[in-house]
Amino acid sequence: MDRDSHHPIRAHTQTKPELFSSRTEESVLRRASHEDQSKARKFLINVAETKQLILDREDTDNNFQITVDDLGPKTLALGTADSGGYRKLGIRGNYMLSNLLQELAYAEDYGRKYIVLDEARLNENPVRRLSRMIRNTFWHNLTRCMDADGLELTCADTKDRTATTDSRPRIYIPAGEEAIFQYYQAAKAERPRLQHLQVEYLPKVITPEFVRDINNRPGILALAMKPIAAKTSADESPSPTSALRALPYIVPGGRFNEMYGWDSYFSALGLLQDGYIDLAKNMCEHFAFEIKHYGKILNANRSYYLCRSQPPFLTDMALRVYAHLNDQDLGTSSLSVPCEEGEYDGSEIAQDADQDNETNEDWLRRMLQSAIKEYHQVWMSPPRLDPMTQLSKYCPDGLGIPPETEPSHFDNLISKYAEQAGLSIVDFDYKYTQSLIKEPELDAYFLHDRAVRESGHDTTYRLDGVCANLATVDLNTLLYKYEVDIAHAIDDLLGGHLVDMDGHQQTSSEWLERAEARKQRINKYLWHPGDSLYYDYDTVKKKQTTYESATAFWALWSGCASNEQAEALATRSLFKFENKGGLVSGTEKSRGTISVDRPNRQWDFPFGWAPHQILAWEGFANYGMVDIASRLAYRWLFMITKSFVEFNGVVPEKYDVVSLSHKVEVEYGNQGLEFKYVPREGFGWMNASYQVGLTYMTRKMKSALATLADPDDLFTCALEREQRSRPVSVRIQAIDYRRKSFLAMEELADQLHDTVITKISSRNPSPRPSEDLFPPTYTLSPPSSSTNLEVPTPHEAVHPCL
Repeated sequence: MDRDSHHPIRAHTQTKPELFSSRTEESVLRRASHEDQSKARKFLINVAETKQLILDREDTDNNFQITVDDLGPKTLALGTADSGGYRKLGIRGNYMLSNLLQELAYAEDYGRKYIVLDEARLNENPVRRLSRMIRNTFWHNLTRCMDADGLELTCADTKDRTATTDSRPRIYIPAGEEAIFQYYQAAKAERPRLQHLQVEYLPKVITPEFVRDINNRPGILALAMKPIAAKTSADESPSPTSALRALPYIVPGGRFNEMYGWDSYFSALGLLQDGYIDLAKNMCEHFAFEIKHYGKILNANRSYYLCRSQPPFLTDMALRVYAHLNDQDLGTSSLSVPCEEGEYDGSEIAQDADQDNETNEDWLRRMLQSAIKEYHQVWMSPPRLDPMTQLSKYCPDGLGIPPETEPSHFDNLISKYAEQAGLSIVDFDYKYTQSLIKEPELDAYFLHDRAVRESGHDTTYRLDGVCANLATVDLNTLLYKYEVDIAHAIDDLLGGHLVDMDGHQQTSSEWLERAEARKQRINKYLWHPGDSLYYDYDTVKKKQTTYESATAFWALWSGCASNEQAEALATRSLFKFENKGGLVSGTEKSRGTISVDRPNRQWDFPFGWAPHQILAWEGFANYGMVDIASRLAYRWLFMITKSFVEFNGVVPEKYDVVSLSHKVEVEYGNQGLEFKYVPREGFGWMNASYQVGLTYMTRKMKSALATLADPDDLFTCALEREQRSRPVSVRIQAIDYRRKSFLAMEELADQLHDTVITKISSRNPSPRPSEDLFPPTYTLSPPSSSTNLEVPTPHEAVHPCL
């Protein structure tokens, strides 16, 4: 076929032999009416030949994936198992072919030359398939462990732009942790492949100057380890590597190969949903270790992140883990997942369970003590605490240019300063970072830049050039949640007894007083009753900003909004953010005009992110608006499932929620796209959002999702009813927003009109939204008996449109 042709479908194609046969003309056959329709088809497949054949015929853009962008015929004949491969029957469509490529990749992993493959594996319900892959494969491949065996992988870092100065693997150990230091020294001595490992102590007091000065020798930061009972005889000296056990944790994926702050919270939600309780618990332990030794929950455990934190979620994370621990003995995993070839059963993680005698209540006390220290030391102290409003800001320490960015990331910014100084950009970069050149304008720029990165929303025009001045909605609602969580735990879980790390007795009344005071300040400085929306507050200009951000819905998640405010957010503001693919990070009006000199930023319109979705779902559910929560969850999962079906199983870091695309033109690109044949990791919080999102859906919604039923069609009646409840002026606004979203989708359709798209639909014509059934086209024979998407969930309710 001519690759420039716009008519790629072919009835007959000459191909190389697939199995045992000489070169023949392939006839793609479909199941005939006289065949036994109830009999499951199985194919006998030559793994290597079939894999190469698929790539030669279908992978027209040569990216080792089968997607709707490929212009192949989207058909393939496979030999049936009961005929010994002689009789050939056809499989059709992008989804089945991409699944076949994935199954062949798994077979190659296990060294198989031939396999018998059930057709049900190729047309598997995509919701089941993706959920199963997340639970059994993705979590495992995102797991890291800083033990002697895993250190080589955990030290790898593709981000650091100064790593060429001293590229040897390096690990930094907190002052006073001699046992951990000796562990890594012994690991280096015992394993030849670690001979170049540099093991260094950190000073007791970590200053911005120290962090700046080690940027030319970056390294991973040590995390929590647990002692192991000695198994040697009395006259033997145990090796330091046998005295401690490292605790596995989850990384986000892609270029992010370390344990991140708020990423870990959202990943933990998915881990708990999938039964990996110990892994979620480990990450709480690591947070407590970071607070003790590094003074904060770090942006991530790399040396260049030592000065900044990320949005705080420890209390909620610890309480969720505690709730699961109460259903089992401490540290004994309840996970038992039958798995398929190429998948993971969680057994290794289960073996890393705690074996000490700490009770669940004592563990929770220890986590809350760490959270209390973080609360006072990080968020309620200068420079992050604003003295006038008594609200908190993202405002980390630090000097110079962030070293984790690409080498040329700031060239356009600093070029004019370098030119004025008569220096090259490289020389100016060095002298400025070493404080040999003073540039107050650059100091202010990088102060706000570091604050944006601490916020986790890097980057967005909402925070650009002003972040360190802002008392943000997100941070202060999270701290409100800390306050009410600690009060709740003291009274309801810990028998009224909790002391902080300094031995001071904590009472629920004082924490509730803090929460009430913060709520009043949030209402005073951040709530805009006329707009029915929360805004950030500029503590320098002493006025609210005007950027409309999805972080406003975090007030619902934390519970600091009144019922009236929650109702106003739902009826008067939600429509500004709700798009076909879920919630957009900010409105198009707030983002402003985009140009060559003012490009898109990834936390602005039209992009959507898992954290905003998950917190909004739970937020609306908290206030009894389960129909809205389930609708938003459906939109997000619809977009994920659609990309999964059409793009070889991709699960990326973020999406354009207006055009339903993971192909984003924005700084840093998109993570989770670079794989061959089969996705191995997905992306941490995106994986979690899928598993958590399914809990907000009814059985019928899950069936509709499996057929990719359009969310705008599915929820027509609910949207119409919401529209009728709004004042006329708000109705006009809502119609305008929806019209813009529709136009964006129309533009996307125009761009894709020549693309070969496999449309998965129900057997019947598109059902009316009020119909009761959405019958899927797939053979619903799950490969794993533990995957049951029909079990009622905690959030399940009868949706108005279903």
